[in-house]
Amino acid sequence: MAMAVGARLRQEKVKKFEDFVDRRLKPDLVNAIAQRDNLFQQQKTFLDLKKNIENLEKNGVTSMRSMVNLGSEVYMQAEVPDTKHIFVDIGLGFHVEFTWQEALQFISVREARLARQIDEYTHLIASIKAQIKLVCEGIRELLQLPAE
Repeated sequence: MAMAVGARLRQEKVKKFEDFVDRRLKPDLVNAIAQRDNLFQQQKTFLDLKKNIENLEKNGVTSMRSMVNLGSEVYMQAEVPDTKHIFVDIGLGFHVEFTWQEALQFISVREARLARQIDEYTHLIASIKAQIKLVCEGIRELLQLPAE
């Protein structure tokens, strides 16, 4: 009888550990990975913008024609009479007019910030994975199963 009670208590503890992993740690991990992926996308966008500005400077482009995506893959031809000033999305729906040099300075500051944020999320992801591994090892010990 005492063994049955002990086995039941172990099963309850295992269930609590499994619930913690499934309801807390795994969603936290998925969210952290999604946030980091979003930061990687922003980083790529700023890198592309930086390359485009550098190409405009290098080639001395002062005006240009381009196709602009209006949404839903509908394009319209646009003419840019003066490329010396560009509008950069700084976040929260705000755009700021910059010269090329101002834009490059802004991009370098933003890239450094994004790199720090990516590092923070990478450490968070590693921490969550370590917690999951630790909980799984605890479950194995409770069940007295050999480690994998």
